[in-house]
Amino acid sequence: MTEALLTRIADALDRLVPPRAQSADWRAFPAYVWDGKAARGIDPLEAPSLDLMQGIDKQKSAVVENVARLSRGAAAHDMLLWGARGMGKSALLRAATLAAQAANPGSIALVQASPDAGLADLFAILRTVDRRFLVFLDDLGFDAADTDGARKLRSWLEGGVEARPANVRLAVTSNRRAIVERHLSEQDDPVNPRDVVDDRLALADRFGLSLGFHNCTQDDYLAIVAGYATHFGLAWEEADALEWSKRRGGRSGRVAWQYVNELAGRAGRAL
Repeated sequence: MTEALLTRIADALDRLVPPRAQSADWRAFPAYVWDGKAARGIDPLEAPSLDLMQGIDKQKSAVVENVARLSRGAAAHDMLLWGARGMGKSALLRAATLAAQAANPGSIALVQASPDAGLADLFAILRTVDRRFLVFLDDLGFDAADTDGARKLRSWLEGGVEARPANVRLAVTSNRRAIVERHLSEQDDPVNPRDVVDDRLALADRFGLSLGFHNCTQDDYLAIVAGYATHFGLAWEEADALEWSKRRGGRSGRVAWQYVNELAGRAGRAL
């Protein structure tokens, strides 16, 4: 073969190989998404104002304080935020991170990941970075049969040789308090049913801060709508807001935001 032909073949092979993912600059962005092999920087980090998050005052206070501690390098807890859908669990983590970044610029970043997407590799990388990180696992839940995934996460929280590093804390949101799916049949073991229950709850017990989020009362729902509507200068009526929640099948912060989005659309405005 001629040298020119060999060069063309080499160039063609290079084009077939996907480009290597660039290493993220772990000090450059307020947030990242980790796909198991590489990280993508997110800027800006979007979140509602903490003042607009109504009906979850105790949860908000606890999360904001814990994230602030982490950003300052003080002792902080891994967090489990569990409960009703649409009550602002994920939004609160983003908002708390923004508040900590405002108070201590560059001190902390949010990293969204998945428990089955190279967490051990992520921890190995973050361990070497002079910055604090809140690793965020959103809407987590394990089937009763998925004991391997739940046990890995338990080991990462504490007790395992690959436990998350000192500059990292985990924040998990879940619709279930136990995270692992539970059934009444777990009580049917004639030997020791308590062993089954303890194994199901062992993961949730590893979180130093566990906060429940419950369905909105009508007053809380209307307060959330009022806060958003006032902030954006939108006119609204209580009866209309309640009718919207009935059509949506429930009251939550998410439903309130969807109603406010509807108000803005009716008024021909963007949010």
